[in-house]
Amino acid sequence: MNILGIDTSCDETAAAVVADGRQVRSNIISSQIDLHAEYGGIVPELASRKHVESINYIIDQAIREADATFAELEAIAVTNRPGLIGALLVGVAAAKSLAYCYDLPLLGINHIEGHIYANFMAHEDLPFPHICLTVSGGHTLLVEVREGWKYEILGTTQDDAAGEAYDKVAQYLGLGFPGGKIIDDLAKNGDSTAIDFPRPMLDRDDYQFSFSGLKTAVRYFVDRAKAAGTLPPIEDIAASFQAAVVEVLVQKTIRAAKAKNAKAINLTGGVAANSQLRQSMCEAGAEIGAKVYYPPIQLCTDNGAMIAGVAYHKYQNGIRDGLDLNAAPTGSIV
Repeated sequence: MNILGIDTSCDETAAAVVADGRQVRSNIISSQIDLHAEYGGIVPELASRKHVESINYIIDQAIREADATFAELEAIAVTNRPGLIGALLVGVAAAKSLAYCYDLPLLGINHIEGHIYANFMAHEDLPFPHICLTVSGGHTLLVEVREGWKYEILGTTQDDAAGEAYDKVAQYLGLGFPGGKIIDDLAKNGDSTAIDFPRPMLDRDDYQFSFSGLKTAVRYFVDRAKAAGTLPPIEDIAASFQAAVVEVLVQKTIRAAKAKNAKAINLTGGVAANSQLRQSMCEAGAEIGAKVYYPPIQLCTDNGAMIAGVAYHKYQNGIRDGLDLNAAPTGSIV
């Protein structure tokens, strides 16, 4: 069965057609990076307006690239939580209109659940139960995923998400937006031991995260070093900052995997594209006998395919939403 998935939760306008929950027939993503770059971050009002301009074209392109018609669809799925409320409303309005016009079932999907599911689309052998680290600009979440896509939330960020910290550090250093890839690329040529930045909450036994203090530590270090005329190469700052973030993410995830006796780790979300995080997680997972799975880049970022994939399983379980479906800026997966 074919499902159209729509995602407008942040700054990508995305639509995809997916068959039977895993076969990606099309996956169209229109990025707004250039629009927001001059501001050093996402401007919600601009994001919403750009979604309005793009949504119909992106949906049409997804249908055409899939070589499909609306008559071949079984359902319409859309991210309706969490995210930027104005941006979400654009996607929800489009999905509701299509569901009404073509008399198709409508399913509202949690964006984070889409990220968790993304790895299953690329790796059919992903076992249950497993530990999933979902890490992006808006979310840092550690979850145990059980058979039937049942979740136990183990930990989440108490302030800034990891990806948000990357963006803010990059902005302060004058590196551009988005910060994740820029810092990752610079770090490859830097000394990760040059600066001993703090590892927030790593000494605690729980699985909670915090990155606002690390972001502030980078700023204070740079201010003091500039004043003293001892500022190290920008590559060393990037590498040292990234080393701190990655160590916290990896150690907390490995600790959870050991506690739950999990033999698989699902790494997903936009920051899952980070080369150091992938390498460090794979090395640490191998030490405890846990295989690490991460999706291809096009399924790391926000996309409609993961939304359609999740919707397939919910559809099979008889879940439907009405045309009164609304958007919400927050929303738990449990």
